[in-house]
Amino acid sequence: MYIELFLEDIIPYITGLLEIIGVIVIIIATIRAIINLIKGKFNFNNEYPKIEFAKALALSLEFKLASEILKTIRVRTFDDFLILAAITFLRIVISFVIHWEIKIRIKEDPTQDDFEVQAKR
Repeated sequence: MYIELFLEDIIPYITGLLEIIGVIVIIIATIRAIINLIKGKFNFNNEYPKIEFAKALALSLEFKLASEILKTIRVRTFDDFLILAAITFLRIVISFVIHWEIKIRIKEDPTQDDFEVQAKR
């Protein structure tokens, strides 16, 4: 009983923190992608900034998905459950598509796998 009350109080703070971390990851990734794009002299054929940005978006989605999973503890009505399930499903699909795109881009150009070399270009 006490654990349930404790979780009811603390889950909103934890989920909020996870959501904020996800947003921070997106902001930092965006800044890094812009910097890499400028360093590459706007060479849109260079896959490195795209792959790194996609990886960061996937990471931020993982934080947001963790938040959604924790929110299931607080679900009280079936309508809340349906909304939460739809959001979770969409985030999983988006994450899957991002991971798929990363694999495809690396397969197209195997040199993209060596990110240290790409970062120095």
